[in-house]
Amino acid sequence: MSIKDNIKSNPGLKKFIHWMLIPTGEARPRLWVKWFVNPFVHKRGSGSSIKWRTRVDVLPFNKFELGKKSTIESFSTINNGVGDVIIGDNTLIGMSNVIIGPVNIGNNVIFAQNIVASGLNHEYTDVNMPISQQKILVAPIIIEDDCWIAANSVITSGVTVGKHSVVAGGSVVTKSIPPYSVAAGNPAKVIKQYDFTKQEWVRV
Repeated sequence: MSIKDNIKSNPGLKKFIHWMLIPTGEARPRLWVKWFVNPFVHKRGSGSSIKWRTRVDVLPFNKFELGKKSTIESFSTINNGVGDVIIGDNTLIGMSNVIIGPVNIGNNVIFAQNIVASGLNHEYTDVNMPISQQKILVAPIIIEDDCWIAANSVITSGVTVGKHSVVAGGSVVTKSIPPYSVAAGNPAKVIKQYDFTKQEWVRV
């Protein structure tokens, strides 16, 4: 049995390790984790940049990867507490984005400003228990290569945005979007798709 499995199977040890990594009731890792553990665990591609005003709440028990020549702009929050956050090459994460894993973002992707992409959800079925005490649900978000997610959009858990697709500003994406599509609205619906025969974008 691996060390990770041993920790998971022992509730007391798991609680202690968690407290060592993160102060009680917080999402931000302790400074020693940030300074002395994360740089050796997580992967940063050459030429990548995380602006200093970004909140990077990443922990060693899940992956955080930032590809070559990718940038995370100021005032964003990256959190891998409940799932991996993987960002490909030549990708821009614009100002004031919130990305909560599990999230996998491909290459040459543009996230504009004020976008929330969260692979985390809260169970709420038991009305006799506060939602904050109920089970956390996770389902990965996948943003394939060459996509543009415009400002103020929300991407919900379990959604895949297909290659070279556009999500219009202010959209709330609750269902997967096929490749080469333009989606807009709340909830977001496909309004255009690229027709390779006509070689043009066609309204649906």
